[in-house]
Amino acid sequence: MARRGAGTPFLLQLSLLLLLHPRGTLGCASVVVGSPVVPLGSAVTASCTIQSKLCHGLEQGKVQISWMLDNKPVAGSQHRGPGGTEVSNLTLPHFNHTQARLWCCVEWNGTKQRVATAEIRAGYPPAKPFNLSCVLNLGDYGLTCQWEQGANSHLPTSVVLKCSGSRTQAVTGCTPQGGHSRCTVPRRLLQLYRDMEIWVSASNALGTAESEHLCIDPMDVAKLDPPTLQSIQSIPFQTDCIALAWEVAQGTEHMELQCELRYRAPEDSAWALVPGISGRAGTAQHCGFLFGTRYHFQMRCRRSSALASWSEWSQGRNYTTHEKAPTGKLDTWWGTQPAGAGGRLEVQLRWKAPGWREANGRVLGYRVTLSPRRRGRAPPTLCNTTHTHCNFSAPAGTTRVYLSAYNAAGESAATEVVLLERKGQPLAGLWAVPGGERSLWVHWETSAAPVAAYVLEWQRVTSVTSEPGHCSACWQMEHDGAATAALIQDGIEPFQRYNISLYPLYKDAVGVPIHTAAYSQQKAPSHAPKLHLRSISKSEAELYWESMPVEMQNGFITSYTIFWANNIADVASATVNPSVSSFVIRGLKPSTLYKVHIMASTAAGSTNGTSLTLVTTVLDDSEIQFLLLTLGLAFVLLILLLICFQKNERVKEQLWPSVPDPANSSLGKWVPAALQEPLLVPAAREPGPAAISTVTVLEGTPGKQAGKEPPGPAAAPPALPRPYVRQEGP
Repeated sequence: MARRGAGTPFLLQLSLLLLLHPRGTLGCASVVVGSPVVPLGSAVTASCTIQSKLCHGLEQGKVQISWMLDNKPVAGSQHRGPGGTEVSNLTLPHFNHTQARLWCCVEWNGTKQRVATAEIRAGYPPAKPFNLSCVLNLGDYGLTCQWEQGANSHLPTSVVLKCSGSRTQAVTGCTPQGGHSRCTVPRRLLQLYRDMEIWVSASNALGTAESEHLCIDPMDVAKLDPPTLQSIQSIPFQTDCIALAWEVAQGTEHMELQCELRYRAPEDSAWALVPGISGRAGTAQHCGFLFGTRYHFQMRCRRSSALASWSEWSQGRNYTTHEKAPTGKLDTWWGTQPAGAGGRLEVQLRWKAPGWREANGRVLGYRVTLSPRRRGRAPPTLCNTTHTHCNFSAPAGTTRVYLSAYNAAGESAATEVVLLERKGQPLAGLWAVPGGERSLWVHWETSAAPVAAYVLEWQRVTSVTSEPGHCSACWQMEHDGAATAALIQDGIEPFQRYNISLYPLYKDAVGVPIHTAAYSQQKAPSHAPKLHLRSISKSEAELYWESMPVEMQNGFITSYTIFWANNIADVASATVNPSVSSFVIRGLKPSTLYKVHIMASTAAGSTNGTSLTLVTTVLDDSEIQFLLLTLGLAFVLLILLLICFQKNERVKEQLWPSVPDPANSSLGKWVPAALQEPLLVPAAREPGPAAISTVTVLEGTPGKQAGKEPPGPAAAPPALPRPYVRQEGP
């Protein structure tokens, strides 16, 4: 069974090869379409004819024809044709493929077999080419034309450039290669100094389109070589005018040329253009240049024809105009201190350098005087410097000084600086928002009193100092008294805090400043503050930390969060205000180890600090104090009791009664000495403890106390009774 099953696929493959044999396929099936190229979206008709007699394997049985468009089945209608053929007709009402293959299939052995095919393409007629222009190259006199093709037709399109003379037929001038929209007509097909007609023709299976015809003399569109600038110089009596001289390209001396001049200063973003210069003149003059300014000049030419092409711009040439004394007034700002013991007024004067349009050259320095300069008379000079700030002493009562700038050509008119007092009305509000990574927008509320101008000061805040003023250039003046906002761009860095002050300038006074602080961009702090332990008990721990340096904050600190956890991972946290620098953790367990750390947060992120390990105590301080106090009191009471017992005889007698010493008793005195010797026990008896059963005490003479004898003569010792000792057995 296995061998039989394995042979079945082989027989199917063999039958399929016989069916698809070239003689069988080409001879027994064919597909005919109404048109192999149709407009996109139009209807397509096709028919498939099967000759069963010529198809091996289909001689017997009914033939069933089906259709497939690429790999998608489509339905057709089948009928019997002449000569025993089977015919299937297909209509596709909307053909929306730009290219597809239509297959005719037959049912054979339970499967669909493709026996014939036809390829169908769809698209649009070619679009009309436009923007045709041509340039004649004087090197090889070839005419290079370029154009824009238009919309894609989705069909193979043939594009050629055609040309014709006044007496010649239209010929193909050139064919673009590689899908480009440009080609070059060779010199042999051109008629120089005569009008020619040139156009672009595009053709595909659905039609032909031509561009607008261009009628030109090839020499009118010749692209010339650029001219050469030879010299530039200022006109002596009119220093804002210059004279230029140039030489046209070789071989164009006999042509009528039209030229253009362009120039710009380094500070200019766009070129200034001077049109309508006659090329054959060789020289030209132009006025309106700034004094003491370096310019870059270039020139180009073309034939005097509307269709002529411009040459490339010439090599540039630099020239600096003559200088002139600076013009205009300078923006100034000042600060004063009251006159000291010497009667002098200390003034800190700052100003902005003139713009390059007002400087009229390179400024060499600035001069501050007590009075304006008069003819033939030099005023006293308070300061002469190359910087834009100056500190000097003026006589007490000075209300005005005069500032001027000078260059190699002269000195500007003096700018009067009125040293007004800072006692005017302050503004109602001031705030700042980021204007970019390196800029700040400052907004304020206007004053009820009319304001002539505003002065903005800003200073980067550091941990060393937070007072503004040590940056002499960190200020700007807003001349519009009605303004409510200004953009600060000079010296602004991201992640740095700036203190901003705003001064309104009134007619007769300077307003009291208002202040704010801002960041142009914020991020998480560089590090968090370090925690320190101030005190600890069995249930509480007091922590404190020092403020971070402002350079490390990278933004406004919004909060501090303290986290603590014990060894069984009971984690808790608390968030405090950024103005707080200490915190008390409550509810801790006695004699437990905790790990604590702090997190500092800004609006842009947070940073964790290092961990602090602490262990709570067994008892609180109050409990320890109470225990020590109790022990101390007990010890004191004990000492007092001992002292009392020692001093009180009655208490002493009750607690420690007096026991007589037998050695000092009366008995010991009247027993003979012989009887007081040790009693010898016979050696025949075993030694053992003696049991005393009866002790007889003999009382003395009545009225006498033991141990006390009245004085008198010595008496003979009384006769003592013999001791009676009773011993019992062991």
